[in-house]
Amino acid sequence: MANETATLAAYVANLKFDDIPVEVLDRAKVLTLDFLGSAIRARSEAESTPSLLKMLEALALDTKGESTVFGDTKTWTPAVAALLNGALGHSLDFDDTHADSSLHPSAPVVPAAFAVGEMVGASGRDVLTAIVAGYEVCCRLGNALDPTSHYARGFHPTATAGTYGAAAAAAKLFGLSETQIIAAFGVSGSQAAGSLQFLVNGGWNKRYQVGAAAMNGVIAATLARNDFIGATESVEGKHGLLVGYTDDAHPDKATAGLGKTYETMKIGVKPYPSCRYTHAAIDALIAMRREHNLTPDQVKRVEIGLHRNGITLTGDAATKRHPRSIVGGQFSMFFTGALALDQGSFGWDDYNRLGDAAIDALADKFDVVQDDRLEGRTHPFGARVSITTDDGVHERLYADPSGEPNSFPDAKAMQQKFLTLARPVLSGRAEQFADAILSLERFDRVAKATQLGRQ
Repeated sequence: MANETATLAAYVANLKFDDIPVEVLDRAKVLTLDFLGSAIRARSEAESTPSLLKMLEALALDTKGESTVFGDTKTWTPAVAALLNGALGHSLDFDDTHADSSLHPSAPVVPAAFAVGEMVGASGRDVLTAIVAGYEVCCRLGNALDPTSHYARGFHPTATAGTYGAAAAAAKLFGLSETQIIAAFGVSGSQAAGSLQFLVNGGWNKRYQVGAAAMNGVIAATLARNDFIGATESVEGKHGLLVGYTDDAHPDKATAGLGKTYETMKIGVKPYPSCRYTHAAIDALIAMRREHNLTPDQVKRVEIGLHRNGITLTGDAATKRHPRSIVGGQFSMFFTGALALDQGSFGWDDYNRLGDAAIDALADKFDVVQDDRLEGRTHPFGARVSITTDDGVHERLYADPSGEPNSFPDAKAMQQKFLTLARPVLSGRAEQFADAILSLERFDRVAKATQLGRQ
């Protein structure tokens, strides 16, 4: 390990809007819009939202501020806005995913960037620059942690590496020096936390800990702005992130090609509101259903082969075959697969089929196994699907799910996904807000854009 903390801090401090390729900025805007669609819908529909709001009220943290919570009617203080937007945007499990690091970059980064951007009166160009800085930091640290090893230790990378990404975005908007950003990363190392224990009972921890990562990044950068002395070598040090959180660190991946190769361009988006490890199988099931005109009664058995990470998150038959909570459904290859095979589609509103006897019966025909052919690939999100019917066995191997960079949806599809989520909340203003985010660099003050995202 060789000064990864300082190298990343220098990158954040020196990054300029004009240095970022146009295609990277365009991708950052689309990813931001995609994330905000989930946040807006979750404000009114995610079942965990009332608990979050009651907690803030009980602790007198519901104080009015100037920061936007998307889909909400009021404005909040910056740290709380980051917390809520992060938790809301991750609640539907419909937000973007960086395959190499197996984390959701926008969930911690975008809320931190908007909270601080509104706080300091930043321009749209400033906020876009901060978002790219945050994406690059958290994705690279996720790569360095090695997601398979990180998961094996029980950590959720969006909440751990994501804290650093949020701190990077906030620090950039505060205009912190390299030394101050090192301090902010030092504080982030004490805050980086996120357990996979939520998988056992479908707990809401996953949503909260990602919102906390956004909030903690804002707090870390604000402390550094006010001369707080944070730990140095937070990434590579004796007790740093790459020592305490993984058994297979790859420190070189934290800085390889920094400023030349943009991890932002490797971020994919979700066509379905569930764990990314279910998506390739869902793609295959929908395609095979259509191709072979399959109906549930024709299906004798379905075998889904996944990477071992996918087994960890979605494939435990004892706990995931018949989920009853939305989180349980989001992390069930059995439920999501049966739903896709039953109806040939899958969207947020389909979680009303949790507990449906027809879906449970079809899920009983599913087996989920580790497929060694999916190990050692560049991306871990592929799937093998084998469907047995009276006519024989039909099999497909999908190396990647749809929505990855090599099959990234066009602008029209991305805007439609946003509008499907946002229109029920924002009504006619949804189109205006989408246009504002997709032209964010034109705003001299980002608050002029974000205010359009309030209910």
